[in-house]
Amino acid sequence: MGGIRRGFYCGVVLAAILTAAAPSATVAQLAFPDSSGHAAPNPLTDPTAKPGKILLYELEARFAKDVLERGGAAFADWFAEDGVALGNGAAPLVGRVAIAKSANWSPKAYQLIWTPTDAVMGPSGDVGYTWGHFEGHSKDANGNPVMTSGRYITVWRKQADGNWKVVLDAGANEPAAAGDCCKLPAGN
Repeated sequence: MGGIRRGFYCGVVLAAILTAAAPSATVAQLAFPDSSGHAAPNPLTDPTAKPGKILLYELEARFAKDVLERGGAAFADWFAEDGVALGNGAAPLVGRVAIAKSANWSPKAYQLIWTPTDAVMGPSGDVGYTWGHFEGHSKDANGNPVMTSGRYITVWRKQADGNWKVVLDAGANEPAAAGDCCKLPAGN
């Protein structure tokens, strides 16, 4: 996100290859492996998953696919009028207009991908959140690939017209050695 999620994901937030269309019209999750090498469970194939969780995963899949295809314009389109985007070291962006001004990247110049790790629907059924891992892919001035990654949270709210919109999106980059916290020193 040129300004928003790039500094939000690339330099800040939101994340990874989420949308893979299954044979039917359902959406499957492509999860990043965790540090143990196991992929996160896919609630869309879990017969015990509640409808609210499935809905939130499906919203994330559509959101991620749209952003991958259309870039920053799509990112901003998914926000409620009063939505807020929070990024690392950046001032909060309050309102869809401010978010749209910042989310000005082309999908050819920057690819933001993300995968939810979990989703929780509130008891009222009109607010929920997802959280997970994101990656931002771009190139530096010399054409070398640049990748940032981190964790994000997206809060969703059902609007008066029945559509779901993002009301808060926040994230933080992972430090370079984030996965090294529990490894034994070499040679032991």
